[in-house]
Amino acid sequence: MPLKSLRDRLGSQKLHTVFGTIVKISPTVIVAEGLHVSIGDTVTLVSEVDGNETMGMVSEVERNRFFITPFRFVEGFRAGDRVFISSNGMSIEVGEGLLGRVVDPFMKPIDGKGVIEGGHIEPIIKAPIAAMKRGMIDEVFSVGVKTIDGLLTCGKGQKLGIFAGSGVGKSTLMGMIVRGSVAPIKVIALIGERGREVPEFIEKSLGGNLENTVVVVATSDDSPLMRKYGAFSAMSVAEYFKSQGHDVLFMMDSVTRFAMAQREIGLALGEPPTSKGYPPSSLTLLPQLMERAGKEEGHGSITAFFTVLVEGDDMSDPIADQSRSILDGHIVLSREMTDFGIYPPIHILNSASRVMNDIVSPEHLTAIRRFRRLYTLLKENEMLIRIGAYVRGTDKELDEAIAKKETMEAFLSQEAMSSVAFDESVNRIMELMK
Repeated sequence: MPLKSLRDRLGSQKLHTVFGTIVKISPTVIVAEGLHVSIGDTVTLVSEVDGNETMGMVSEVERNRFFITPFRFVEGFRAGDRVFISSNGMSIEVGEGLLGRVVDPFMKPIDGKGVIEGGHIEPIIKAPIAAMKRGMIDEVFSVGVKTIDGLLTCGKGQKLGIFAGSGVGKSTLMGMIVRGSVAPIKVIALIGERGREVPEFIEKSLGGNLENTVVVVATSDDSPLMRKYGAFSAMSVAEYFKSQGHDVLFMMDSVTRFAMAQREIGLALGEPPTSKGYPPSSLTLLPQLMERAGKEEGHGSITAFFTVLVEGDDMSDPIADQSRSILDGHIVLSREMTDFGIYPPIHILNSASRVMNDIVSPEHLTAIRRFRRLYTLLKENEMLIRIGAYVRGTDKELDEAIAKKETMEAFLSQEAMSSVAFDESVNRIMELMK
């Protein structure tokens, strides 16, 4: 073979591996140099001592060095260890094989049921649905919970928030929605919760039934980056099934832990803290995730429920406030209602569905407004009624509200393991408000 031809062939081949070097390590950020990278690139860190590997993401770039946020813990790594850039970027393998499985944010099984069959490579980070390509929300999405179907009706492709303090019943309501919804595909993201809650949620809330369900888990002991991108990974799984024409139920618990993960990352990189210590990136991250849900023309839909942990039951919490401004409705759980034994404790007067008026019948809408009015009268005059200061006959509407109090509260109550068909919920509310 002529020398020139051999030289040309060798010149087109990559015969060396480019790598960088770690120069500084802290518990949350690794500083390296020697690679030309951009923000968002994924890298692999390799220990020179034992060959141990872990992944990280480039989160800040300076002139001669760059900063890496690791996906897992960095014990055992030291200055001088090598850094290799990943050619695949932030992507995961999705497919039908995920149904019925419990996986981590990189789709690695954690349920002990063996390897997951291969599928399609999808990026974790995607642009939300373009505004002009969104389909109109004009179909009811039934969840099997009387209070939601009857009084806070949601539609296919809607985004709703479940707002509650700790221990009020978010997980129980999540289980009721997952079991009772009519969606053929269900994707559940458990982000930043206690590890004990994962098997509990599957066995107690879901009854151990994961048929047509994918559970993506990043527990509180995982790194902030795993918790952050666990939510994006789960949304990518939902988008894959949406692209197949399915109407997908997406459930995430919780947005607050997701925002806290970004708070840890942002503060470690030197971002200025704002309200309650959240850096600006925590608030800008929420629409990047939430706006990916919805209904897309020519495809299926993603109907999303995001739980928001309201610290101290303070609805002006910055994450709760930002979430309400992005979502198409909010379901507020009341600690006061749990004290009265009403489960699920949905406070209908503080809750709203922004698309309800467009998807329910006029008769149903009239019954909803009537129910809310009578329930408001009861709440406003509750103290007068209890001390006997109200004299019946003074206000005809209040008299009607008092007469229907027990049946109204019975409508708001539902056993955790039960499910009620949408038509039955509508008929009950209309019959009650005659």
